[in-house]
Parts: sequence; structure tokens; C-alpha cells
Amino acid sequence: MSLAIALTLLLTYLGAVYWLSWIGMKKTTSLAGFAVGNGDMGPIMVGVVMAASIASTATFVINPGFVYTHGLSALLHYGVAAQAGVAVGLFAVCRGFRQVGAAHGVLTVPDWIRVRYGSERLALVFALLNLLSIAFVVLIMVGCAFLVVALLGVSYPIALAGTLLVVFSYVLLGGTYAHAYTNVVQAAMMAVVALLLFASGLEHFAGGMLPAMEAVSTNWASAINPDSELYGSVFAVFVSAFLVTFALMLQPHILTKVLYLRHERDIRRFIITAVIIGFIFSLCLFVGIYARLDGMDYDVARQDRVVTEYVMGAFGDGLGGDIMASVMLVTLLAAGMSTLDGILVALSAMVVHDLVLRGRHRNADARVGLRASRIALVGVGVVSFLLALDPPQLVGLFAQRGVYGLAAASFAPIVLGVLVRGAIPVWVPASSAAIALVLHLGLQSWGGITNPAVSSAWAILASMSIATASLVVARRFAGAASAEPIAPAGEES
Repeated sequence: MSLAIALTLLLTYLGAVYWLSWIGMKKTTSLAGFAVGNGDMGPIMVGVVMAASIASTATFVINPGFVYTHGLSALLHYGVAAQAGVAVGLFAVCRGFRQVGAAHGVLTVPDWIRVRYGSERLALVFALLNLLSIAFVVLIMVGCAFLVVALLGVSYPIALAGTLLVVFSYVLLGGTYAHAYTNVVQAAMMAVVALLLFASGLEHFAGGMLPAMEAVSTNWASAINPDSELYGSVFAVFVSAFLVTFALMLQPHILTKVLYLRHERDIRRFIITAVIIGFIFSLCLFVGIYARLDGMDYDVARQDRVVTEYVMGAFGDGLGGDIMASVMLVTLLAAGMSTLDGILVALSAMVVHDLVLRGRHRNADARVGLRASRIALVGVGVVSFLLALDPPQLVGLFAQRGVYGLAAASFAPIVLGVLVRGAIPVWVPASSAAIALVLHLGLQSWGGITNPAVSSAWAILASMSIATASLVVARRFAGAASAEPIAPAGEES
């Protein structure tokens, strides 16, 4: 690959990103503006931002490696069941979440928990739980660093440091506006590249997709792969992906997007936009199949590099091939940044609003909160860099263990809070969150379950069942108490 071409495209992309961040900075004057904007974004734009936030390095770089290794079962897990989880999850919770959030000026998910359940302590617990999002930051930074190594030929530590400096600096400038404006550009690049990647290997399916895959092995071409320790059952392939992706829609960098909207009537168009764009992004999963059919030979430990190597070899030599490969790699880098910046905005706002200012500095000057959020962002960056410097093998599984634990713990408290009217005793969401997290980590550590989606799905089902039963019992004993309004923020239930 030509270094001059790669560097030119990368600098052009970064120039556009910093220009948009500067525009965003002029609109960011408070912690609220940094965290959720000023309510001046339309539904189509927010839907595109949402789709780009959901589809990260995991979708474009890491998950195709699972498809390469495990075949059709992984494709159905990430490309069908997970996409259904996205759509159902957004339609189920966005409206109710926004109603409470807009009425009380909510900025973060722990803030929403505080308002809905009237408990400062539970909000604090959720703020601490949300620090598990750092595991996903590490995944994205590692994936982006691999891409920079392929683009520029620099060492991994230098690539990692460069990724850190670029993303953290432009988020420091503009917060949510920098995240939103840059995501629109990044999403357009990602959609074009996803379609190009999907088209790049279609000749393999000239005689049909399944016959082509069966040439590798019958099990690799099976919806349920008995050879796979991750996708060897209906529950693992379909149920776990649906439940976990539904739960992932409740995470801070995703669910708070609905608070960007001007009006409640915008929610439907926002969700439909996000789902359609997300489906286009998911087409890049086919790279895992194409790479295998091309004869690429990687062991499982190197599957995270499959997409990078495929792009480097799939578009030929010469000037045209160099330009195309460089465009692809820069866009894959943009895919990672489009989610990373959203997570960083959500994490830094949460650290300041829910761990530093909330309760002790409720009336703090807007500039104090904004400055504190930027300081928190630097702290998150340092921790993430140290963790990513020596990443574990299969960084996708490492990130899933942490993020899926957070997803499981968040599921029952947010779903019950959205769907159930009236007051809910604070012990119900608190106990369900604890049960879900402990069960997920226990199944991962001692239950013999390799796939984090499976352990998280069982944790979600168990905690939701227990929480629902507990709520029924509590309301039966409380009687008329179920008709009480939502407790105001700061008041324990």
C-alpha cells in the first residue's frame, strides 16, 4: 500500500473531523450541551448518529472474524438475531425513556435511574456499573490501532497513542455536537464501504451461498454449528443475540440519543432511520465468509485481523487498488471512532454528573461542569490506553464479558421503569441488577459458558423473572401504593 495515498486520505478525513468538532465546540457551553446537546437535532440526523454509534469496530473489524471462524451460525447471530434485538429494543424503550428524561432534564442513564426510582444510592451504583463500558473502549481502540498499523506501517503502541490523541481531542472540543456531526460523515463513509465490501466477494456465491460455504465444511455452513464452542445451539445463535442486543440498546452511549430529539413525535422516524442504516452496516459481516472462501488461513487467535488482511488483498495492486484499500481502511477507522466518541461523551458526562457533581454541587456553574467533564475524559483515556497497550487475545470476547455484564444488569431496571407505571420499590431494580451481574460473571468464570452473550442472556432472563415476581408480590402487599407517582429525584423509595 502507498504510504502517501494512505496518509493523504487519513489527513483529509481528520481535517474534516476537526472542522466539525470546532463547529460543535461553539455550540457546547454547558455540561447539558456536552452530554445531550441543546435539543436542536432532527430525527433523521439523530437516527444516523445512533446507527453509527451502534455499529463500531466490533461490527466492521471484530465480528467478521467470528464469522470467518464459526461460519453461518455467527453470521445469523450478529446479522439477523442481533439486528432484530436492535429494532425491538429501540421501539420498546425509547418513548418511555424520553418521557421521563425530558420531563426531568435527565443527562445520563444513572440520572434517569435516580429520577425514576427516587434513589441517589441506586443511581450511584449504576454510575459505577457503567464504568464497565471501558472494556468496550479498549476493544475499539485496539481495533483502530490495528487499522492504523495497516495504513501507515507504524508500531502498535504508536498507532494506539495516535488513535487515543485524535478521538479524545476532538471529543474534548465539542462533546455531543462533535460526536453527532462527525458521526454523520462517518456513517456515510461506513454505508458506502459496507456495500462495497458486501459486493467484493459476491462471485463466491455464483452457485449459491450455502453450497459455497459447504465446500469449507457442512458444520461451518450450518445455522447451528456443532463444532463451535460459541454458536452450537439455538439459544446461543438466536436467543442470546436478540436479548443481549436488546439490552445493549439500554447502554448510556446509545439510549441517551433519544434525548437529543426536539419532540416525542420524532421518535418513530429516528428509530426507523437507525434500523435501516444499521442493516446496511451489518452487510460487512460477509467479509468473514469471503475471507474464508478466498483461502485465508488464520487460527482463532488471529481472527481479529481478518478484515484488515482481507481489505489489503482484495482490491488488487496498482494505484486503483492502493486508493481503494486506503479508503476502506480509513472508513473502518471511522467506524471505530464513531462509537468510541459516543461512549467517551457518555462516560465523561456520567463521571462528572453522577459521581462528582450530583448531590454536592447540584447548582454548580455550567462552566465548572463542562471543565470537569473534560478532565474526566482525560482520565478515562489514560486508563483505556494502559489496558489496550497489552490487549488480551480475542479482544472481542474480553469486551463482551464487561459490556454484556453491564447490559444484563441494566435490563430489568430500565425495562421495568419504562413499561410499568407508578412507583416501584427501589429494592426491586437493585436486586435484579445485582442478580444479573453476579450470574453473568459466575457463568463466565465457573459455569463453563464460553460465549458472553449466552451467560448474559441467562442472567437477563433470570433477573427479569425474579424482578417481575418481586414486583407483583410487593404491589400485592402494598395495595394502593402502586398508584403513587414517580418519586422525585433525590428521595429514597
